[in-house]
Amino acid sequence: MRKIPLVVISLVSYLSAGLYSAQLPDSWKPTPPLVTINEKGIPSDAIILFDGSNLDAWCSVKSPTQPASWKIIDNTLVVQPNSGDICTKLPHKDIQLHIEFCEPSVVLGSGQGRGNSGIKFMGMYELQVLDSYNNPTYVNGQAGAVYLEHAPLVNAAKKPGEWQVYEVVWIAPRFNSDGTLSKPARMTVFHNGVLVQHDFALLGPTGMKNPHYTAHPESLPLKLQDHHNPVAFRNIWLRDLEKTE
Repeated sequence: MRKIPLVVISLVSYLSAGLYSAQLPDSWKPTPPLVTINEKGIPSDAIILFDGSNLDAWCSVKSPTQPASWKIIDNTLVVQPNSGDICTKLPHKDIQLHIEFCEPSVVLGSGQGRGNSGIKFMGMYELQVLDSYNNPTYVNGQAGAVYLEHAPLVNAAKKPGEWQVYEVVWIAPRFNSDGTLSKPARMTVFHNGVLVQHDFALLGPTGMKNPHYTAHPESLPLKLQDHHNPVAFRNIWLRDLEKTE
């Protein structure tokens, strides 16, 4: 019996697959893009903001031409108290953010003076970073809070000196052509794997007594806050969410 060459079998399989794909119902198309996860848990489409090696993705908030003033110590990014905030060089809109932080193991201060920092989306909408392990303070200012706007659903803080994780879905606000608000910003947050903010609609930029929106560019840098405490960060990456609308 004569054998069919392997190349012919492969060609027939390829053409058959293409025909099958073309005949798929519309509800099966378009096929979502493939995203793989590496051994460090980082998606293949992630934008790396800090991997312990350099601060190339960051600059000083004071000027985009000035390098970030914080220091890399043991492959972690450590706030240098009173040196100023830092921000990403590139602006972002809707994102999935992964960021890990560690509160100082030597506990100093209390309330808002203990392990305070912040993650400011678009430079003005803050997810609070604080040592909230046995550290009472006003609830919309503790770890996991949308600062001054919404308390976390639960307190999922770990002990000082232990690494913690925020997983955040950030949806930027939308403005009409006349500058009025079309859709508010929204934030979903997991703190150490626990849901602490569920699709919360922000009232406006955080830290204001009566928050309200003012139109701004649709993409702006991500900011990390210097609140005079040596909080450490590591493994920072984000994914652009282009299909949320």
